[in-house]
Amino acid sequence: MTILNVALGQRSYDILVEEGLLDRAADHLAGFARDGRLIVVSDETVWAAQGERLSRGLGPVQAAPIILPPGEASKSWATLAHLVDRLLALGVERRDHIVAFGGGVIGDLAGFAAAIVNRGCGFVQIPTSLLAQVDSSVGGKTAINVPAGKNLVGAFHQPSLVLIDPTVLATLDARQLRAGYAEIVKYALIEDAPLFAWLEENGPALLGGEPGLLHHAIAAAVAGKARIVAEDERETLGRRALLNLGHTFGHALEAETGYSDRLLHGEAVAAGIVCAFQFSVERRLCPSADAERVQAHLAATGLPTRLGDIGIAADGRRLVAHMMHDKKREGGRLPFILTRGIGQAFVDMSVELEEVEHFLDRRA
Repeated sequence: MTILNVALGQRSYDILVEEGLLDRAADHLAGFARDGRLIVVSDETVWAAQGERLSRGLGPVQAAPIILPPGEASKSWATLAHLVDRLLALGVERRDHIVAFGGGVIGDLAGFAAAIVNRGCGFVQIPTSLLAQVDSSVGGKTAINVPAGKNLVGAFHQPSLVLIDPTVLATLDARQLRAGYAEIVKYALIEDAPLFAWLEENGPALLGGEPGLLHHAIAAAVAGKARIVAEDERETLGRRALLNLGHTFGHALEAETGYSDRLLHGEAVAAGIVCAFQFSVERRLCPSADAERVQAHLAATGLPTRLGDIGIAADGRRLVAHMMHDKKREGGRLPFILTRGIGQAFVDMSVELEEVEHFLDRRA
């Protein structure tokens, strides 16, 4: 077992990474149960694939499931209201812990509901997608989408524990696995050049499901995020903003595709990372060889790296208009995560949006 800690004083918590954790869930979750029951929030797809396994792993602890529709469309006011009503009907109390058992959508919804029900109760993350395991389950960001943009309504609410079992990924299709892999690459590109070199060598076998490689990559990515979150929990110092490498461009692409399955979040991040590197090259910040290396690796894994791969024909002005709904906007300016090379990301507040428009026009 790999045990990582997010050091946040009284809000500190552990992240456990081990094959088979789901089958021994009671060992780690029994202490969170009240009267022998745990409320588990999941979606139809995950519960059908893994619900029975979790229930067996909980042993004497009874799972009280709340099952929601799958997909990004569920991150809405309507689904949040439905979830809160169900939680209250089940008699959830402030000292209870809600278990988020699913991908990033379920983690966001269950975490946000836990933040607001009874003015806040506890929750535990059991992420079941690679993207959620390496990214959204750690750090306490919870949110829903609204017409104005993605993740614009939410709360920082840290979990009490995160259980990561790489074996649950066996039920993921190849596309979902690739989408999660993009976030692992992101962590390497932020500040871990040796990890990127390791991914170049081991990525294909990792995506083929090799357990030891998956465990290593998950633990490395989570350790990177835990370190950054501990330094800047609420993204007030600029340090945590580095985790948005590829996201400013990527969220604009997601908005253009209607936050639909046409473009998964990790796919948008992959294309956004390439944009960030290429934009950095144009600004003479980053060696072109590094940008080419990043694009080649992501493309080799089957991830989109060009706007044409996504089928987007929108011009730069339209995509930048989507960016203006970014919640990280400050004084009308957007922080762009640019790079001086692999493992050398930094925050740049000096970027003129007209410059971004012209850059995107040349890549439409």
